[in-house]
Order: sequence, then structure tokens, then C-alpha cells
Amino acid sequence: MRLVCVIPARIASTRLPGKPLRLLGGEPLIRHVVRRAFALGLDSPVVVASDDPRVLATIADTGAMGLLTGAGHHSGTERVAEAAAHPSFPPADVVLNLQGDEPFLPPEAARGAVARVRDGDDVGTAAHPLTAEAWRDPHRVKVEVDGRGRALRFYRTPAAPACSSRAPTFQHVGVYAYRPATLRRWVSLPPTGAERDEALEQLRPLEHGMRIGVAVLDAVVPHGIDTEDDLRLAEARL
Repeated sequence: MRLVCVIPARIASTRLPGKPLRLLGGEPLIRHVVRRAFALGLDSPVVVASDDPRVLATIADTGAMGLLTGAGHHSGTERVAEAAAHPSFPPADVVLNLQGDEPFLPPEAARGAVARVRDGDDVGTAAHPLTAEAWRDPHRVKVEVDGRGRALRFYRTPAAPACSSRAPTFQHVGVYAYRPATLRRWVSLPPTGAERDEALEQLRPLEHGMRIGVAVLDAVVPHGIDTEDDLRLAEARL
């Protein structure tokens, strides 16, 4: 099975402007994520897809391929889809979307997401135990999972009506796996109201009936970097 890891890196992040180039341990964040991608042990090419040439210049000596993508994408998956359609994109049976703010992603999250696709789900992702603090934090995305390990819903705030469900709930991890045909289908679907309201791209395929398998990890893992506070915590972790 040929796997290609793609890191979408948008420069105009709303919560953390210039995120890929923000310094973590004295080095741009995107370089940390590229190193993490290679360290996952998946033996796959790594592609950085960005709308800013400065980001691509930053990773030029890392061994990752850089692809310049458009600035009008509304989600990381849309950016990954553009990269995957490029003539120079490596052959792939499965595409792994490692979000550009996940420098601490554990290998089991990536392997678990890929396994969910290999075992028949349309999309694979990962999650870990939800702490009380994360439950209250709207920056931490929650996912409810059914008995077959598939996502029932995603949301940010415990005030959401969906939270009345008693399904097991976890904290979502920023990684997706999909076959190229599934990726093309995802971005061809019309956006949904919930996707816009919650600013959660994964609600689009879920609400259109696609199966999202969730690999649930045993332990809490470091969160991705969405805010200035996250960046400070990551600096302390390093």
C-alpha cells in the first residue's frame, strides 16, 4: 500500500496568524511538523502544501516536497486535494493529512487512522481520552464514537445540543487518512450548515453519509497548536 503524507500549511490562520512560520524552540513550526511526519515510521514521502512561498522555502532542505497551492481554500482537506491532483504528486493508495499544527502527533494516531481506511472506513482519524479541562475548552474538538468505532458527531462546546448523547466521547486528534477517490469526493460535496457553524471540516463528509473511523488512543497526547496559549505550552514542553 503506497502512502503519502501531506501537511497543509495555511499562512493566514485566524487563531494564530502566520502559524507555519511562528517559532517553536527557535525554529519555524512547520519544520517541527515535517520532522514529526518523517518520524512516524510510515516509510512514506512527505509533501508540504502551502499558499505561501516562504513556507516552502523554509522546508526546502528537510527532504519534504513543497507544492504551492491556492489561497482560497476553506479547509486543510481542500488544500490536500489540490496537492494530490498535481502532476508531480507521488503515487498514492492512501493519503494521510497531517495538519500543520501537530508537531507532537504520536505514531499510533497516524497508523490508527490509516488502519481504519484499510479496514473499510471512508475516512480514518484518531482521538484520545477527554479531560475535564478539554471538555470545557471550545478550542478542543470533541468526537462521539459508536460501538463500531465510527464517529457520530464532532463539536467544540459542551453547550451544543448534540452533547446530550451518551455515546463515548473523546478529544479529536488532527489527522485524517483517505483514499484518493474519497478525498476527491469529500471536496466535491457541498458545505453543510454545521460545518460552517462549528468551523469543523469533518462535518461535511459525516453529514453526507461518509463513514469516519476513529482510532482511539489509550492516553492523552499533546494538543495541536491553535492559539498563543498552545504555542507557549508547546515551548515549555520542548
